[in-house]
Amino acid sequence: MESNRNFMVMDSSLPCFLLFILIGCVKCSFDHDHHRNDTRHFDYCVLGAGPAGLQMGYFLSKAKRDYIILERNSGPGSFFNKYPRHRKLISINKIHTGRQNREFNLRHDWNSLLSNKPDLLFKRVSSEFYPPADAFPLYLSMFVKELGLRVRYGVDIGRIGAMQSATGRSYILTDQHASDYQCSVLLVATGLWVPQKVEFVGSELVEGYESISTNPEDYKDQAVLILGKGNSAFETAQSILGRASRVHMLSSSPVRLAWQTHYVGDLRAVNNELLDTYQLKSLDGLVEAHLEKIVISQRKEQGRRRSGGKKKEKKGQLYLTLNKYIQNPGEKSSSDVIEEELPGYHIDNFPIRNPYDRVIRCLGFRFNFSIFDSSACPPNSENAKGRLPGVTAWYEGKNTPGLFVLGTAAHSRDYRSSAGGFIHGFRYTVRAVHRVLERRYHSHLWPSTKLLTTQLQSWILKRVGEASGPYQMFEVLGDVILLRGSHCEYLEEFPIQALPQFSSLSGHEVSNHGLVVVVMQYGKKKIDYLGRSRAETDWTKAWKSNFLHPVLYYYDTLPTEEEMKLRPRGWPLPRPKAIHHMVEDFLTEWESPLSHIQPLRRFLEHCVQTDLRTFYAESCFRSSLTHRKPPLFCQQGYLKQQGVAHNTQLWQHIYDAGLMPTEQDAGTSGADPAFPNYLAQAGASMSSGLKLDF
Repeated sequence: MESNRNFMVMDSSLPCFLLFILIGCVKCSFDHDHHRNDTRHFDYCVLGAGPAGLQMGYFLSKAKRDYIILERNSGPGSFFNKYPRHRKLISINKIHTGRQNREFNLRHDWNSLLSNKPDLLFKRVSSEFYPPADAFPLYLSMFVKELGLRVRYGVDIGRIGAMQSATGRSYILTDQHASDYQCSVLLVATGLWVPQKVEFVGSELVEGYESISTNPEDYKDQAVLILGKGNSAFETAQSILGRASRVHMLSSSPVRLAWQTHYVGDLRAVNNELLDTYQLKSLDGLVEAHLEKIVISQRKEQGRRRSGGKKKEKKGQLYLTLNKYIQNPGEKSSSDVIEEELPGYHIDNFPIRNPYDRVIRCLGFRFNFSIFDSSACPPNSENAKGRLPGVTAWYEGKNTPGLFVLGTAAHSRDYRSSAGGFIHGFRYTVRAVHRVLERRYHSHLWPSTKLLTTQLQSWILKRVGEASGPYQMFEVLGDVILLRGSHCEYLEEFPIQALPQFSSLSGHEVSNHGLVVVVMQYGKKKIDYLGRSRAETDWTKAWKSNFLHPVLYYYDTLPTEEEMKLRPRGWPLPRPKAIHHMVEDFLTEWESPLSHIQPLRRFLEHCVQTDLRTFYAESCFRSSLTHRKPPLFCQQGYLKQQGVAHNTQLWQHIYDAGLMPTEQDAGTSGADPAFPNYLAQAGASMSSGLKLDF
């Protein structure tokens, strides 16, 4: 009876117990779904807290935008915690330039980011010309802290999709905890970190740059074959030169030297010691072959005595052979080969016929496309072997509106031609992207400076003499001058490939007076860059300049998309109405009166169809009495009571400063003291000086 009573009690409590369990399950399920659907909304999501992501974060923060920077690791710049593997950067950190001009000094500071803090520079963490890699995360941490950037660490985004709604397109980013971040604009700054690989028979026997030992002692007396001839390959080779018995390097193309190509991604001199040991015949060497056609293999017969009485082969050594020598390749299940499949059997002096102890892959990195679903994935670039995402001239993903690619990952726009894949280049392209965002989403015009036309020459000389953006991003970013008659508008660092879309991207319209584009560019002719005739000094042949120099393009209307596509090979822009090269200058100053300033003035006068000379008040007074229309400088200066007073005190100051010759130095009777002797000796006419005779 007691047992039945207990049974009845348990039986009556059972529905309550089941109800309690059911409520708990429902609550757990609700909590899980609630957490999953706890979507965070931002106007701007920046993916990656590397240098490009933080640079964009600064501009968004300065503009007081709603943004978040998402970083999968525990600190900024995590790529530099591991790479480069041998821990020395090849980005120049030139602290001492002899100049106090901050803008000019950025031309030679390849590591600092842009900010409104003049002391927030990389030199605070390292004074070395080629800094240690560990210094860069320290600098980025300092950048984040001092600017108060909003960075969320430990957020590993594994999936990115696009969603279309009544309010427009947005992007959904899902992290490792299934939390979602929704943003109207996605700025991808993840860099390149996925190792680039090439599949071939025996590729499983190859070590990767990302995992090799960096201890030179581990390569003692070993024969090493390195696949690749870029900076990571040569960096690896250089670290083991003193220990390895021989180092050979193989790739499909010959070595490209940065000082010859002017592309900083090519082999830098700081890494090229192996070129010495190769050309001076010290067992190292370079070989060309397509990686897809090679085979890395082991011989089936090991330990046998080689012909010629050489030492016994080490067990596990690796041979390089070619696909065409492999017998029955379709039936081959391993990378082992027999003697008849080795190249030395067919060509007895095959360059790399001897075995290697190690084969190392150093082929660089590629963009991580795997986190994007089909609705949000930008296409592969047409260049760079498809390793990069394809983007427009304003760095928006092709076919992915609202998704912009920043930094190294956006290098497809100027791959192998400018510095957009490197910090000293993309800090400026990031600023250009931000200006595009401000125009598109906040109706702000591209920043511009309004100048009198008579001030234009001086402003151009100032820019070409100190501006770091066009200097680093040559042939990619240029200054655009909108001519308006008596005045003009000066826009800095516009992506010149986007000129057909200029009005929509900048908010500025081109008048019937036309526009001038100022671009820095190299000569296109292949020369001996250390030969005697490497430089052009004659300003009348400025178009033959080989080194970096300013080029001005004048258009009466904006170039069209079709004209941009059909531009001459190697030209950054289509053929203009008029073009002017400022002759290259050894000091990169472009301020010489005869070689630089006077030819520039003549060109600008042709573009604006007016006299741009400057005059003393006396000359303006005389011109006003004798001409119906005095020169523009007199109209905008002297006639508006803005001329320089011609007084005794001013002249005495000029003489005391040695800026004018004395009467004894004038040389000839009647010589104008306002016209320096060196100009007359150089063949300049009186009418090209500062004073005008009528």
